[in-house]
Amino acid sequence: MKFRYYSALTQIILVGFICFLCPGMFNAVNGMGGGGQLDPTAGNNANTALYSTFVVFGILGGAIVNLAGVRYTIFGSGFMYALYSASYIYLNHKADGSFTIAAGALLGVGAGILWAAQGMIMVSYPREEEKGKYIAIFWVIFNLGGMLGGILPFAINYHSEKDSLSDGVYIAFVVLECLGAILGLALAPPAKVTRSDGSSVVLVKYTNVVREAIEILKLFINPLMLGLLPMCFTSNFFYTYQFNNINAALFNIRTRGFNNIFYWGSQMVGAFAISFLLDSPRFSRRKRGFLAFGIVFVFFNAIWGGSLALHNKYPEGIESGKRLDFKDSKHASGPIILYVVCGIADALYQSLAYWIIGSLSNNNQKLSRYAGFYKGMQSFGAAIAWQLDIKIPALNQLIANWALFGASIPSMLYVIWMIKDHSEDTVKPDEISDSANEKEVATA
Repeated sequence: MKFRYYSALTQIILVGFICFLCPGMFNAVNGMGGGGQLDPTAGNNANTALYSTFVVFGILGGAIVNLAGVRYTIFGSGFMYALYSASYIYLNHKADGSFTIAAGALLGVGAGILWAAQGMIMVSYPREEEKGKYIAIFWVIFNLGGMLGGILPFAINYHSEKDSLSDGVYIAFVVLECLGAILGLALAPPAKVTRSDGSSVVLVKYTNVVREAIEILKLFINPLMLGLLPMCFTSNFFYTYQFNNINAALFNIRTRGFNNIFYWGSQMVGAFAISFLLDSPRFSRRKRGFLAFGIVFVFFNAIWGGSLALHNKYPEGIESGKRLDFKDSKHASGPIILYVVCGIADALYQSLAYWIIGSLSNNNQKLSRYAGFYKGMQSFGAAIAWQLDIKIPALNQLIANWALFGASIPSMLYVIWMIKDHSEDTVKPDEISDSANEKEVATA
C-alpha cells in the first residue's frame, strides 16, 4: 500500500482530482461566458486581471514550487479559486465588479503557482515512454471537473428564465474548490515518489533562491523556450472567442451548461486518443511529434473554418433576439457540434504542448520551470484576448486566432525537430542527496 501511495501514477491521479475541483470548476464558470453573467464586462475584466498576474507568477511559479514544495503551494493556491467563485455571489447582489476583478488578480497569483506544480508532476513523474498516457490520465480527470461544472448550471437553471447563474451554482463551486485546496495536503513529497520501474523521481540537493532566479532568467535566452513562446501565447488565446462569442453569444443559460458538459467531455476523448500516438513505440519520438502536430493542424483549421461559417450566419450573435436552446435541434445542433469539436482541438493542442515540454528533459526541477514558463506565456496571451473581447468585433477576434495559430507553426516544428529519443539529464556526484527522501521540496 505504501508503494502505491508513493507511486507516480497515484500522485498524477491525486493532482488530477485537485485540478478537477479547482481549475475544473473555474473552467466551468468561465465556459459559461462572462463568468455566467448576462453582461460579460466584469468577467472579461476579471480575466484580464487574472491572466496579468498569472503571467508573472506562472513564470515564477516553478521557482516557488522548487523552494516551497508542492503540497503547501497547491493548498494555498486552491483557496484562490474559491475566492474567485465567491466574488460572483457579491456581483449578483451588488452589481459591482470591483471585488470580482480583485479576486481575479489574486487567483492569477495562485493559479500560476498551482499550474507550475501540476505541470512538474505531470511531465516529470512518468517514465519517458509513459508521458503521453500520464498526460491523458490527468486531462481526463481534470476535465471531469468541467463536465460536472456544466451539469450544475444546467440542472439548477433548467427552469430558470434568467440569463445569469444563480447564487446556488456559485456556492456549489466554492464548496468544491475548498475541497480541492484541502486535497493538496494529500500529495506526497516529490522526494518520496517512485516511477513505475522503481526509480526515484528526485535525486539531488535542495535548491536556493539565487539559483532559481538565475535559472528563470536563463529561460528567456533558451532557444527551445523561445521556440515554444508562440505556441504558449496562442494556447489559451482562443478560449475568449469560444466561450464569449460562441457559447455566450448564441445560447441561453441552461444550454451553455449543456454545451459545457460536452465541451469538457470531448477534451477527455481528445487527450485519451492522442496519448496512444504520443507513446507509440512504432515511431521515433520526433516522428510522433510531427504526426501529432499534423492532427492538431487539421483540427484547428477545421474549427476556425467552421467558426467563420457560423459567424457569417450570426454576425452579431443573437444579442437582440431569443438565444438558442438545446431543444431547438434544427438551429442549435450545428453550433453545438462546432463548440464540442473546439473542445477536442483544445485537448489535442494542450496534450501535444505538455508532451513536447516533457520530451525536453526528465529533470523535475527544470520541468517545473518549463511548465511555469508555458503557463506564464499562455496567460500573457489570455490576458490580451479577454481585454480585446471588450473592444474588438468578433470577426476580428476570429481572424486573430487563426493568424496566431498559423504564426506559431514554424517555431513548433523547430522544437519538435530538436526532440531526441531520450532526454539525458546528468547529475554531478556532489549533488546527490542521501536525505532527499526526507524533503518536501521538488528538487532535481
